[in-house]
Amino acid sequence: MFKRKPSKDIQIDTLIGAKTRIQGNVEFAGGLHLDGRINGDVKGAADGHAILSVSESGCIEGSVFAAGVLVNGTVNGDIDATDRVELGAKARVLGSVYYSVIETAVGAQIYGKLNHRGPGGQIAAGLDVAATGAPDAGPEGKTAVGPAGPPDDGSKP
Repeated sequence: MFKRKPSKDIQIDTLIGAKTRIQGNVEFAGGLHLDGRINGDVKGAADGHAILSVSESGCIEGSVFAAGVLVNGTVNGDIDATDRVELGAKARVLGSVYYSVIETAVGAQIYGKLNHRGPGGQIAAGLDVAATGAPDAGPEGKTAVGPAGPPDDGSKP
């Protein structure tokens, strides 16, 4: 009934392989695909065309700044996308996500705040997300997003 539209092809200008580890910040232009690990911030060119793709085996220990960000691996830091964020089923983000448009697959995990970037790039108030599950208030007033459902408080329905 509902079928996902295939993403438009992304031109990859730089590939960081699965056995590559980078210590320090990375700046790029065009498309960057990460199968390896980066310990540092990743920043796309300010021209608005930088696209970062992180595969299931990819991991970033730092913040990400780019126009478009596609994650199916791990980001331990904030994601700041001026345009679009796509989180695949295996994505795990430990940090806040700033976006204009966001798409999340079932199984994606976000531990941080979702912050919508409105017209003109203004950031709206963030939505706390603490785990996966359908939007429900959890412990400490956190909101869960994904398949886990509401926390079990021991009461019976």
